[in-house]
Amino acid sequence: MNYKEIANNILLNLGSKDNIKELTHCMTRLRFKIKDMSKVNMDNLKKIEGVITVVESMGQLQVVIGNKVTKVYDELIKLVPSMSVDNNNNHKPVKENIFNLILSTIAGIFTPIIPAIAGSGMIKGILSVVAMYYLNKHNIDIKTTQSYIILNSMADAIFYFMPIILGYTSAKVFKANKIISMVIGATLCYPAFTALMTGTDPVNFLGLSVTKAGYTSSVIPIILTIWVLSYVERFLEKYIPEVIKIIMIPTLSLIIMLPATLFLFGPIGIYIGNTISFAYKFIYELSPTLCGAFIGGLWCVLVIFGAHRALLPIGINDVAQMGKQNLLAFAGAANFSQAGAALGVFFKTKNDNLKTISLSASITALFGITEPAIYGANLRLKKPMICAVICGAIGGGVMGFGGAFGNAFANQGILTIPVYATAGAKGFISYLIGCAIAFFGSALLTYIIGFEDIKN
Repeated sequence: MNYKEIANNILLNLGSKDNIKELTHCMTRLRFKIKDMSKVNMDNLKKIEGVITVVESMGQLQVVIGNKVTKVYDELIKLVPSMSVDNNNNHKPVKENIFNLILSTIAGIFTPIIPAIAGSGMIKGILSVVAMYYLNKHNIDIKTTQSYIILNSMADAIFYFMPIILGYTSAKVFKANKIISMVIGATLCYPAFTALMTGTDPVNFLGLSVTKAGYTSSVIPIILTIWVLSYVERFLEKYIPEVIKIIMIPTLSLIIMLPATLFLFGPIGIYIGNTISFAYKFIYELSPTLCGAFIGGLWCVLVIFGAHRALLPIGINDVAQMGKQNLLAFAGAANFSQAGAALGVFFKTKNDNLKTISLSASITALFGITEPAIYGANLRLKKPMICAVICGAIGGGVMGFGGAFGNAFANQGILTIPVYATAGAKGFISYLIGCAIAFFGSALLTYIIGFEDIKN
């Protein structure tokens, strides 16, 4: 596969580099903000080698590539190094509705950190299984060993220092100073500051009482802070003389934003995070089975529109605050159902090309990347997609009923099964049964119900 040629063809059919306002990517998609959609040739884009499909959603043009997306992205950046920065102010601004704007902002902030969170989650899951094995079989608690502590520190670090990491990604989205944003995040994690904010004594700053809260592992406070920082920096940029900008803008930004975070944006962010967690927990406790069925059934429908990323902060926040999450357990049922439906297509179809695509897509979905299965087989044939939604909902419902949860935030596939082993026997067994129902059920249902086959 010639990635440079693919990048050239994508660029050509987007109406050239001058028609691109912004470019980012996630695990499977190139995400473009386009200046003039009338210049985009959608039909030709979909026919380019390596492109699975093209989706217009969340105010973005999303070109679905699959797990080779980073290679195509790297070639695009070589062709146009400044593509992700809008240096042309002469184009008409693209109006986005508030819902699309929120979704694209969430995606921009959280998408870059998901691979690192997934890697940390894998390590956390493996450590948990190994620790349980030694405790049950040999009555040895390896959690006190230095090796375990070192590895566990690596797995927990991304959550402990979440304000620093989100400070960087938020700064990229809101166009704020990235280093200043990371310094503000680092302040919230600084040991002396943390000890002060989580201690028993009241905290005062310049004679004013401060709302006490632990900001390590927090998510929303730093995002709100950096959003406001971006406006503060623009204001300072406008009024501070050029000769002292390099010193005074960062100085005043820090002096203004730290108290603002302590008194206003930090507490507001903590309350918003707690409210979101409470709302999800309330729905879950109302009926774990229905909650699991809803996520398991509709997760991959949300993936089609890229809207599933709006739910990811719930899982990230739950792990950061409570050390566990069940959102991605239910989403795992959706992933396994897509893999199973694609496998059903493989056994049912007489089309040689579709057989190759569906088998490859099924294997990819088992490792957590579902777009090839969705666009290459299931959604394309319609009925397999319906089968996947049904069996994903049943699998997710079983997980909810059994109380499945994971102790880390990890992509949902066969490699991350150890993450859910810490839920106890009932929870883990319900997770395995839910995955089996989703996978084998959707494969069998797809094969039985069938679909309108594509001729060779």
